[in-house]
Amino acid sequence: MLVASLWWLCSVSAGAQTSATLSGRVTDSTGSVVAGATVTANNLDTGASQTAVTSGAGQYEMVAVPVGRYEVRAAKQGFADEARTVISLAVGKDAAVDIRMQVKTSDACVSGHEFAATDCALTWHGITLYGAYDVGGGWVSHGLPENGYNYEGASLVNRNGYQHRFLIAPNNLQQTGLGIRGKEEFLPGWSVVFNASTGINPQSGLLADASKTQIINNGLPRASYSYTIDGARAGQPFNDEIYGGISSTHFGTLTFGRQRALGTDAMLQYDPGGGGYAFSYIGYNGTMAGGGDTEDSRWDSALKYRLTYGPAHFGAMYKFADGSGGCFSASATWTAANCTPESAHNNAYGFDLGGEHGKLSADFLFQHYNQAISVLNPLLGPQSPTQPYQSTTNSINTNPITGVNLIDPANTLYGIVTDNNGVIGAVKYTWNPFKFYAGYEYVWQNNPVNPLGVGASDQGGYNLSGVEDNNLDSEKLLQIWWTGVKYTYRSKTDFTFAWYQQRQNDFRFPKECDAVAGFRASCAGTLNEVSGYADHHFTKRFDVFAGIAYSYVSGGLAIAIPHGPGVPYHYDNNLAPTIGGRFAF
Repeated sequence: MLVASLWWLCSVSAGAQTSATLSGRVTDSTGSVVAGATVTANNLDTGASQTAVTSGAGQYEMVAVPVGRYEVRAAKQGFADEARTVISLAVGKDAAVDIRMQVKTSDACVSGHEFAATDCALTWHGITLYGAYDVGGGWVSHGLPENGYNYEGASLVNRNGYQHRFLIAPNNLQQTGLGIRGKEEFLPGWSVVFNASTGINPQSGLLADASKTQIINNGLPRASYSYTIDGARAGQPFNDEIYGGISSTHFGTLTFGRQRALGTDAMLQYDPGGGGYAFSYIGYNGTMAGGGDTEDSRWDSALKYRLTYGPAHFGAMYKFADGSGGCFSASATWTAANCTPESAHNNAYGFDLGGEHGKLSADFLFQHYNQAISVLNPLLGPQSPTQPYQSTTNSINTNPITGVNLIDPANTLYGIVTDNNGVIGAVKYTWNPFKFYAGYEYVWQNNPVNPLGVGASDQGGYNLSGVEDNNLDSEKLLQIWWTGVKYTYRSKTDFTFAWYQQRQNDFRFPKECDAVAGFRASCAGTLNEVSGYADHHFTKRFDVFAGIAYSYVSGGLAIAIPHGPGVPYHYDNNLAPTIGGRFAF
């Protein structure tokens, strides 16, 4: 026994004198940790090898590694060829080898079969074509006819919806569209990047155009409306994004052009429904993504900066003022002859700070937008319910122009203008096979410091023939929160359940928020949506889905026209089952 013990101690002592410890950290090109990577140390002299798997923090460690010359490699599915380095391990000298891996880019497609069955890229000379086609069928309990310009699903309760009907359901999980992007290195670690993409209505082939859905309903009675929505996609040739810039592996990425707001980026990451129009309120409505207004989910003439350092990331964005401010007069009785031409003051800025720790990720954002425009209803006309505002006569600050119209109301919109601030906090936690999501946004809106005038430009080159700069008697406050869970079954089928809620305060005085005074859209109110759906992937490109969403409104959010005394929703709820398929490349 004594002899055996002495032999063991000698062996340990000898091992300690002829071996070392090898450890390190594995990250990707952005500095984020790579968990679950297999690190292999190959002895170049003997051919022996030793392996370890990185932890949730990207760390690995190998003990009692014999001295010698080693090649260290890290491998993980989804990353390019193993990173490697050659080191010499000396007796009793521990070594630290950090490895940076590159995300593997899909190989270019070489056949039609490969394109349909794999995730190969349509790449030529560094430029990649991408897109999606998403369409299905659905039923709504209280809906409206669709039109060729409506690019969103019909799950959300609509202020004018009044009939149950079957319908074509476009863009349920993803906007149908096409895009091109590229990243070309011109110096080691420095690349030129660009992206241009647009949304298309799969049922009509027309470019996505939210503003047009309002215009084709101008002057019609409510019973003759088709779906009307508001949004940033307004028939532009590239209604999603078009930008270019410079990217560095160490200093981040700076781009300029039409780009998604930081809030939109966060919404797509932390929404359990992934921003899908059929099953996600914050995807369909856009209030959260735009920091208070759907139109602000994308910013024109904007600089955007992104930087990742280790597990943390930072983003900043600034929008330059652009377009026309129209012609403004503070007088209650004014004409085209005595209004003052205005410059646009629609600049905006935002910041994002977030990070990852193991299976937990979180982001905190702030966004500010001046002269944010919200288009809430088509222009009223002779056939519409009698209302003092939103007429086909030019108006400003709810005062109709006296005399000849300043601009022809045809093909125009009526907009409510506010200065908006919004803060967002969101988290996601992965506990395979589950992913848990939660988020909260607080928005405060005020009348604009710099008013807009009649003829001001809006999204897509459309003009405003009616402008309301004094909609708020007091600060309007919005609260939006959501939560949900996604369960993945055998890697190919996702089951998602989500709940969304929006609340607003009373923001007009007198409140007139009771049965005697009459309710207005300025009264406090609540909107809720719950949804659940299953999504099965047959291949990496093709999936089918089926689910249901239910939404309902109460209080001021159940009033259709945001000017007193208000017209109630035809129905304050909507039930919408949907099935469909998507092909993405």
